[in-house]
Amino acid sequence: MPAANDIRKGQVIKFNGEPHLVMETQHRTPGNLRAFVQIKMRNLRYGKALDQRFASTDTIEVLPTEKKTLEFSYADRDSFAFMDPESFETIELSSTLIGENKNYLTANGKVDVLFVDEKPLTIELPSSVNLKITESSDGVKGDTASNVQKPAVLETGLVIQVPLFIKEGEIVRVSTADGSYMGRA
Repeated sequence: MPAANDIRKGQVIKFNGEPHLVMETQHRTPGNLRAFVQIKMRNLRYGKALDQRFASTDTIEVLPTEKKTLEFSYADRDSFAFMDPESFETIELSSTLIGENKNYLTANGKVDVLFVDEKPLTIELPSSVNLKITESSDGVKGDTASNVQKPAVLETGLVIQVPLFIKEGEIVRVSTADGSYMGRA
């Protein structure tokens, strides 16, 4: 097992029996005290971030990781099926792992999945996705004094605010970070 000095950003370590993603490391040697490593990390199961201090000689278990790009196939009751485009193997992920990301999944949409010990732990969406508007009311003529917006329902069920000129059936680009309208696709 590597020492705390050897831990780098992006690695996944085991801390308190849980996998944690290392977001930042700092090696410090304060005055006449012993050196230590300050690690900022995020729990991959629960998403909670924390700072932890390790002695520079402490050993830390680094978990083997693999990131795969998978294509979304279909959604079942409480699971989502993804296909590996290289091996054509189907991988099912639970709805708890997917969470609110389900609002941005469309058929054949690509996502990055982080596997730790060959178990899927996190899903990473692209920064924006193109989605079709299935339901939207018409804008009122003359209601253009300022940046007026109206609600629109997307093909995944997500409701976003769009400008008045966007019509039902159009494809729009949506930010996956905050669910905001970015423009026409």
